[in-house]
Amino acid sequence: MIDTLVTSEAQDLLHQLNSLLEQELKCQPKACGLRLIETTHDNGLRMTARLRDFEVKDLLSLTQFFGFNTETFSLSVNLLDRFLAKMKVQPKHLGCVGLTCFYLAVKATEEERNVPLATDLIRISQYKFSVFDMMRMEKIVLEKLSWKVKSTTALNLLHLYHSLMYENLPSERQRLFTLERLETNLKACHCKIGFSKAKPSVLALSILAFEVQEQKLHELTDVMESLQKHSKISGRDLFCWKEFVSKCLAEYASSKCSKPNVQKLKWIVSGRTARQLKHSCYRIAHLPTIPETGF
Repeated sequence: MIDTLVTSEAQDLLHQLNSLLEQELKCQPKACGLRLIETTHDNGLRMTARLRDFEVKDLLSLTQFFGFNTETFSLSVNLLDRFLAKMKVQPKHLGCVGLTCFYLAVKATEEERNVPLATDLIRISQYKFSVFDMMRMEKIVLEKLSWKVKSTTALNLLHLYHSLMYENLPSERQRLFTLERLETNLKACHCKIGFSKAKPSVLALSILAFEVQEQKLHELTDVMESLQKHSKISGRDLFCWKEFVSKCLAEYASSKCSKPNVQKLKWIVSGRTARQLKHSCYRIAHLPTIPETGF
């Protein structure tokens, strides 16, 4: 079905999809490194899944505070997980590593005029390291990641899959299948280290499969199966990861969640900093709650 698309726009989307599928494994975190983090006990000396998840939650707070796009957040998580899966990072250095990955993602995806100064970013985040420390960490991160900042993320594939599926819905039902809701679900999944072990295509299609099921969008069943086959995703993998997504989002909607502390970011901004920041920083929307329980 997918291979027989005839419109030039659809063919272009399919070409982009094929390109991303070819590239998706080249800049992904090492699964063995992620598993090591997941199995590490919290003794204050070694990186754990809980510490990683809290750091990602802080990156989500910063993303929404500055009004940055989801691509920035998704890329910063990719950079952070790739580095953590490769290096033995001590908890005391996690804040510097996380903020550095965030800054690299901001510079790679946002318009130059919206990129904050490193000094302001550190101050708003209330860290005690210096700009020199952060610039030194940036060099280390780039070297360990072979200077590969741009990578194929689940968000990239989520957008393409959505575009290929969207036109198969009647116009009156398209409002049930929004990118905003899909991106929100992806953000929740990013805040659990376990999802970083999934291929981007698998995670993206699992989130879509969950949404199709939740919204009862039966018209999309055939195109969903076609995308699954085209992406070489097994039915077993799709089912298992869809169940993990379902469990994560159930926790996400429950009372067993913490909320990013946006107020602490809001109060720390000085008048000088305020004049330099985007206006959107002061129209902070309510942040979604993030699950605290294990994967």
